[in-house]
Amino acid sequence: MKDPDNGVESGSSTTPPAHNATLSDVAREAGVSLATASRSLNGSSRTVREEYRQRVLAAARRLNYSANHSAQAVARGTSQTVAVIVSDIADPYFSSIASGVMRACEDQGLVVTMSITERRPEREAPLVRALRGMRPRSLILVGSRRADPRANRELQAELAAYESAGGRVTMIAQPTMPFRTVAIRNEEAAADLAEQLIGLGYRSMAVLAGPEQLFTARDRVRGFVGRCRELGVQIPQRRIVHGDFTRDGGFVAAAELHRRDLSDTELVFAANDVMAVGAMAYFRTAGLVLGRDIAIAGFDDIETLRDVSPALTTVALPLQQIGEAAVSLALDDHPADRVVPIDGSVIIRESTPRRS
Repeated sequence: MKDPDNGVESGSSTTPPAHNATLSDVAREAGVSLATASRSLNGSSRTVREEYRQRVLAAARRLNYSANHSAQAVARGTSQTVAVIVSDIADPYFSSIASGVMRACEDQGLVVTMSITERRPEREAPLVRALRGMRPRSLILVGSRRADPRANRELQAELAAYESAGGRVTMIAQPTMPFRTVAIRNEEAAADLAEQLIGLGYRSMAVLAGPEQLFTARDRVRGFVGRCRELGVQIPQRRIVHGDFTRDGGFVAAAELHRRDLSDTELVFAANDVMAVGAMAYFRTAGLVLGRDIAIAGFDDIETLRDVSPALTTVALPLQQIGEAAVSLALDDHPADRVVPIDGSVIIRESTPRRS
């Protein structure tokens, strides 16, 4: 049977070539034109008759053919790859968002490649520079911005260069740069949490504030402390302890808070859940009964909280949906808004019982 594109007869060879099979080999084996083989294997928008498509797929399997995506990216100026940069994949916050990105990309037939900064902002710009060479269709950065002007300038320059070459940047962060952004309303959600905790009767509070240079930590602390102040509850500076946004950071910060005097503290707010889990571990080692001697609240509602006792009061963020929203924003040629806000919702659990 002839392919209408070039009249080539169906191939009959079943012996794979000694070299790595090329698209031309597949076309010859299937008895179709190079164009038809390409459209069948590369998802072209031009329709290929199902008979020819099946012949091409069968020939590709016989020849053990796999596409040279690097060459395709060079030819097209882009690829079917989405590059994701996260701060720490071991942190359930980032892994949940990354899961959402991967799910959405799979639905679109896209492949995800991931890089990790290890929470070091100076790594972001070099990673973007390296990923640009892969010509990803979109580049998604997941992680809070920091008060680091030099690193921010270098990153923005690399991202702008990537977009000028036809790529598209989407950030899950504060909208501090001129790129598409999924922005979590951290300050507002933390304020809502403070208000509900005061409604439960808490008046003497402390804060495990996270890194001082991290905008997410700043926003959450500002929202929490500010709403407390508005409602007549003062949190003195000595009860605000900074630490890493990690489980161990929470443990160490809780120990420092204890050293400064916990005697009349009723509740501790940790600026993220992993810090809260670390603080809970410290308070147990100090002989305190959680929910009775001291209450604790976090932020994020990571999945691992299912195994925490007592169940942790927190601000729930739709983490997987955030990743999906970033992909949707990245692929939208004409978004109605370049900044997509995400709200959190307060969940009161056993770690903050109502005070009598």
